[in-house]
Amino acid sequence: MERKNLKKTRKTLGFALGSGGARGVAHVGFLQAMNEAGLRPDFISGCSMGSVVGAAYASGMKASEMRRAVNSLRFFDLIDVTNKPGGFLDTRKMRKILARYIGELDFSELEIPFSCVALDMLSQKIVQFNEGSVVDAVVASSSIPAIFKPMEKDGMRLVDGGVLTRVPVKEVKDMGAEVVIAVDVMNGKPIREKCPSPMVMLADIIEIIDNERIAKYKKSNRKRYDLWLEPTLGDMNQYSFKNLDFAYEAGYELGTKNAEKIRQLIEG
Repeated sequence: MERKNLKKTRKTLGFALGSGGARGVAHVGFLQAMNEAGLRPDFISGCSMGSVVGAAYASGMKASEMRRAVNSLRFFDLIDVTNKPGGFLDTRKMRKILARYIGELDFSELEIPFSCVALDMLSQKIVQFNEGSVVDAVVASSSIPAIFKPMEKDGMRLVDGGVLTRVPVKEVKDMGAEVVIAVDVMNGKPIREKCPSPMVMLADIIEIIDNERIAKYKKSNRKRYDLWLEPTLGDMNQYSFKNLDFAYEAGYELGTKNAEKIRQLIEG
């Protein structure tokens, strides 16, 4: 009797990890839950904090190691005041910290194929990085406009990709992922009941605009993702170093809750 060749039925899995500052620590908890469920992504794309977590994971860093690293981080570890135009802070300290954990790796040296996005202010378009220096790409993806000075590279002025693409589902789909899981840590954040200061008010307005834009983005990209997941983070401040364990646990709970659903998607 002739034996038939058994074809591989598992679909390739991609994670799109969104921007969100300190709220992005939820990505670490989510990845820990995936690891415990035996679900390893074939591709990862990230934006801003999602790019930090995604790059570290793709380099081989364990979620437990990432958790210890973020818990040891202090506000002043990133403070590097500059008089250069474009931002209050230089990115040198950020880059040094990232290089300490990720290493000076090229994208081709990562254990898992990875890409991240930044906004080129000159062309007003999103740029996807998937070759060259991983750390440089992550710094560009994480340079919050006006807070960090932009990265000038190859005729581009690069800032945080979350300005236009908070959760890069298109990018991870284009990498070859057949099943795409999007993790958005910014949606669902309530606006303060008490009227804030003018600067905080402006930040709230920007978040409202961003949430409206991401709703349209989700609708227009619906065929590119299979699950859009949002951890329950309440009013956690994305710019604060407090409640990092809370964010981790919210991400872990999200991953644990959806692990079987993700398994069915890739095995179906």
